[in-house]
Amino acid sequence: MTIQITQTSIDNLIPYARNARTHSDAQVAQIAASITEFGWTNPILTDGNKGVIAGHGRLMAARKLGMDTVPVIELSNLTEAQKKPISSQTTKSH
Repeated sequence: MTIQITQTSIDNLIPYARNARTHSDAQVAQIAASITEFGWTNPILTDGNKGVIAGHGRLMAARKLGMDTVPVIELSNLTEAQKKPISSQTTKSH
């Protein structure tokens, strides 16, 4: 599998409604500051239908910064069972 990073419109991305992680305004501000200072070092991960698997805080920060597009890695070949550990892994690492 070749991983490609593409620029995707924020309006096309669908946050996962049952995302286990919530982000305070302060956390989103920190993420936004990091994106401003360092750029995008960690793209948003999506499923084959533009559903966000990981990167909800980054998506919120991009909206706060007024961005139109964000870098995305689409993981369209994952099953529901495979998506859960990826989502949980990124939640625990922050």
